[in-house]
Amino acid sequence: MTHWTPRTVPSPLLGAGLAATLFALGPPSRAVGQSPSSQSSIVIVTGQEAPMPIPTLMEGAQANVANFEIADQLFLRLAQLGPDLTTAGDRGFVPLLARNWSRIDSVTLAFELDPRARWHDGTPVTAKDVLFTFQRARDAQIAPRTATLLRRISSITAEGERRVIFRFSRPYAEQLYDATFHVALLPAHLLASLPASEIARSSFVQHPIGTGPYRWIRSVPGQFIELAANSDFFLGRPKIQRVIVRVATDPDARINLLLSGEADAMDNVPPPLTNIRRVGAMSNLRLVPVPSAALGYLLYNQRAPGDRAKPHPILAEPDVRRAITLALDRELLVRVVFGSYAEIPYGPASSLLWVRHGAPRPLRLNRAEARHLLAAQGWSDHDGDGVLDRGGHPLVLRMNLPNSSAIRRQMALLIQEQLRQVGIRIELQELDPPLWSERRNQGDFDIDFSGALLDPSPSGLTQSWSCSGASNVARYCDPVVDSLLDFAILDRTNPLEAWHAVLRRIEEDAPATFLYAPTYVFVVNRRFRDVSIRPVSSWLDLWRWSVAGPAGSRETGY
Repeated sequence: MTHWTPRTVPSPLLGAGLAATLFALGPPSRAVGQSPSSQSSIVIVTGQEAPMPIPTLMEGAQANVANFEIADQLFLRLAQLGPDLTTAGDRGFVPLLARNWSRIDSVTLAFELDPRARWHDGTPVTAKDVLFTFQRARDAQIAPRTATLLRRISSITAEGERRVIFRFSRPYAEQLYDATFHVALLPAHLLASLPASEIARSSFVQHPIGTGPYRWIRSVPGQFIELAANSDFFLGRPKIQRVIVRVATDPDARINLLLSGEADAMDNVPPPLTNIRRVGAMSNLRLVPVPSAALGYLLYNQRAPGDRAKPHPILAEPDVRRAITLALDRELLVRVVFGSYAEIPYGPASSLLWVRHGAPRPLRLNRAEARHLLAAQGWSDHDGDGVLDRGGHPLVLRMNLPNSSAIRRQMALLIQEQLRQVGIRIELQELDPPLWSERRNQGDFDIDFSGALLDPSPSGLTQSWSCSGASNVARYCDPVVDSLLDFAILDRTNPLEAWHAVLRRIEEDAPATFLYAPTYVFVVNRRFRDVSIRPVSSWLDLWRWSVAGPAGSRETGY
């Protein structure tokens, strides 16, 4: 049966010339003209390359979805999130390299490693691998992003070959999540003798050896990665023997590879909505909607562009920010751009974040109240030109967005028109992604049309919405939010209620207008059975899939 278990993946070309080059190379899992159902293989097409899918090296520019998803086929964690994606507490996680775990006290967890677990070269997985990997991961000089995520782990020690003890700096609800989610293990017997700075340049990066269901075969940069089933995988031999992950940065090329039968699966149907209808009309293809980690929002700069020492002359006022939210018909925006494949979030909560359950409903369109709030702040159309003004200055705001995002471009035009109806003029600045990112990080914007991929843990909200958050480019700072975040992270009794308090306060402050939390639409050829796509890592369960025999494909229930 096809199902999803509530992370995930945006997809950002592969022209005819590159496609021809790839097939000329002859990936071993599929030859030109060969029937897909005649062999146990799968070709997945995606828009992003995975140049370094190695734990502790996926930092900075390498911290992209493609690297993480290939790494998840090669390397295992101690445990993984369960179907409901709850990150709080000690239950609901699924054993992987650790066959079980137990709580010693409020700040101590003990893990027992599965004695069947082996590296791809046959070496047993031991406590030395855990200690070596976490020593690297907790070193801010090696892995600054990961080290920050693991900052509450105070020590890791071994008791024998297969028992590992994690101690934490204080009691909090996500100890098990921190010990298992952020790091997959590396082989100490292959890497511990290398200087830390040499691993990224070692032969291991070109031929990684892991513990996962698939082994590394080869990579042709810019074109494809090939993996083969690990026949000795201790959790069960994968039924699909070969995996080819093809790179096609152009959305139309990805669609054409699917429709022509040159690819079996794709991680997200790109806009416009007509693409979903085109793919859905193919009898051999199945659409699989999956909640995503993505979030789209209008981010309001709290400081003056070009001078962060000063407040923004317009957007520093909370009522102006609230008025913009009330002036937008977000239901219409989502329906036009996404159809039924998105929802309006309450606060910065993606469609897979567990704290969204039970949250209040987002504000609806109320232009009368928006006009009232603006008038109360002194904004009025004194000269009758249709644009509000105050003290001789018009209410004109610059909105930056990347020209690579068709979704944001389409929605920005609709937003521009909706805000015009209440007297706000929006000047759209469509920028090449590097320039857009540079200006965003420098705070050089009035409104930034932001898109983000969120962690499955709500504790990740500290990055953008706390006063000292590393991603807080708009300089939003509310000590009450910081206090609520701390309380929610440490709350071990009713964390859902605590997180709802965080979302309510952020909504009241209106540092952003949260526009859409999309559902991704994956595509899988119907010859594959037992299909499960996990939002936390799209192809994590691929090793459990099977392939219909030559007698024909079987509908899997979706």
